[in-house]
Amino acid sequence: MQPVSMLLNILWILCGGAYMAFGWLVAAVVMAITIVGLPWSRAAFNIAAYTLLPFGSRAVRRDEVTGMEDVGTGVLGVLGNIIWFVLAGWWLALGHLLTAIVLAVSIIGLPFAWAHLKLAGLALWPIGKTIVPA
Repeated sequence: MQPVSMLLNILWILCGGAYMAFGWLVAAVVMAITIVGLPWSRAAFNIAAYTLLPFGSRAVRRDEVTGMEDVGTGVLGVLGNIIWFVLAGWWLALGHLLTAIVLAVSIIGLPFAWAHLKLAGLALWPIGKTIVPA
């Protein structure tokens, strides 16, 4: 990890990253407990780690990385994302959005607000995404 990314990640944790990562972790655990939600649980665990340390990484479609479509990037992925949106996506996106609004009030918080907005979009439609180094 680059020194700038490390510094930004430390500041990120202090500016809302820790509690939003905890929110993703709660969603992942709840999905895992239901057994039926295990496919969503795996995605939520991956994004919880990304939410904790987002600088130096980025979320991209899995088929762009592998070059081939899979279950998560096809029709079943769309269905999975719709179910995710109803069960947990909207409240995680709302948490990121509210945090972004609070951070955007100050000029110093603008980069973190922008990162929260990107994570809000990811919270709405996470299935079929993977985290790669930036």
